[in-house]
Amino acid sequence: MNLERRTGLVIGTLAAVWLVIVAWQTIEHKRVQRAARQTLIDRAKDISNTVGLVMRSQRRFGIISRERLESALGSLIRPGELNAVAVLNDLGDVVASAGSPIEFTTRDLDPSREYWADRTVTLMNLVDLGTNVTAEIRESQPTLVLQREDMPRPFGTNSPAGMFPGPPANAPPNAPPSFTNQPPSIDDARDRDNPRRSRGWRGRGGPDGNPFGRPFWMSEQQYKTALQQKGVHGFLLVLSTQSLQAAVRQDFWLRAIISAMAAISVTGLGLAWQSLTKTSELEVRLIRASELNARLKEMNLAAAGLAHETKNPLNVIRGLAQMLSKQANASPEIQRQSDGIIAQTDRVTAQLNEFINYSSPREVRRTAVNLNSVVSEVVRALGFDLEEKKVRLEVAPGMPSIEADEQLLRQALFNLLLNATQAVATGGEIRVSADKTGATEAHLDIRDDGPGVPPEHREEIFKPYFTTTERGTGLGLAVVHQIVLAHGWDVACLPNEPRGALFRLSHLRLAN
Repeated sequence: MNLERRTGLVIGTLAAVWLVIVAWQTIEHKRVQRAARQTLIDRAKDISNTVGLVMRSQRRFGIISRERLESALGSLIRPGELNAVAVLNDLGDVVASAGSPIEFTTRDLDPSREYWADRTVTLMNLVDLGTNVTAEIRESQPTLVLQREDMPRPFGTNSPAGMFPGPPANAPPNAPPSFTNQPPSIDDARDRDNPRRSRGWRGRGGPDGNPFGRPFWMSEQQYKTALQQKGVHGFLLVLSTQSLQAAVRQDFWLRAIISAMAAISVTGLGLAWQSLTKTSELEVRLIRASELNARLKEMNLAAAGLAHETKNPLNVIRGLAQMLSKQANASPEIQRQSDGIIAQTDRVTAQLNEFINYSSPREVRRTAVNLNSVVSEVVRALGFDLEEKKVRLEVAPGMPSIEADEQLLRQALFNLLLNATQAVATGGEIRVSADKTGATEAHLDIRDDGPGVPPEHREEIFKPYFTTTERGTGLGLAVVHQIVLAHGWDVACLPNEPRGALFRLSHLRLAN
């Protein structure tokens, strides 16, 4: 029982170690996944800084050409890394974009969140993620992204005509500036070299002290509308997660292999422990058998001398008693007493023979033995006793063949069946069966419906001279125990539910 409890403890410990390893690998996989996502976000920060630098290089007096900006943004697109980039206005609408089309509504996106899809991740307003360059562009002065046709020369075209604004020749007084093909004046030429003094910008400071005011061709309302619709407010990046997924997938398989190797190791250790346990049990049985054989060899010498010195006087006494009982003038009392002497002499002689049999060392010569054949021979030898008590003995068909010494096995089965026959009442039942317990082992059961053996006597009944019957010598089950140990088997007395006793021979090795 202690060995079984220890085995359960070892197996439980190995299972706990495997669970700890699996949990550790799961936690590490989650950590790698978070690190890969953070790496992708850091990459997005670097790209946003690059976009900010591109915008600052393309900006002229707070205005960026959409065509030139989208061309510059397109050079940043890398399939499998950066799928799309967009510049957003204050309302969340796309002002300029490059790469794959934006297939969702940007107004509904929360700038503080990351939107992970199967193959992409969308990051919005990377100013909040640390893009100082973009913050500088957005906060230092308003930036408009306009198409070329919406911009005056020289911002809109490269044509030499209409370089500077001026009223048309037939324009009424106080008419707004417009484009004309008239040559520039001296003041216009001076203002061309200093744009801050040009008539389009002169004296119109921007909001919050911005040195660049609204463009000269826009009214105040048009400028506010343009800032809301075309002003740069933030970024939107759509990055591919292929590299992230590849790293996470590779780490997952690595963790899975580690967990599988741990499972194989734990299973191997468990099997090794079970093998070690079985080996230890076999060693213990072999040691016990070796000690018993050594003791029996010593007892055999003494028993041989005792038998020689005792059997001869007993034979003389038995012979004299027979002579007295056969005399013609012997009285009935003398004949009765003579018969009693003969009976007691026979009983002592039988006990002496059993003792000699028990004290003889057992040399096992293993051969393939068919259990059905041996049990049938023993049943025939016990036929008179079985018929006398009208006992029903049932032998299971198809019992396997085992490796054993046939003569010793027959003697052990004879003692067990005789013990069962003596234990059951008239008309009782005895059943013999055998079952395989593995690929190489089996056990043999002998059941009866007698009174059974009390739990406190189930181990003592195999000791010499212990008996619960008046006629028993106390050596029958001791001889069985001796034969079983010589074969390296085990014998146990178990309760036979609902009534009776069960004697089980286990660890019988199956014959090839």
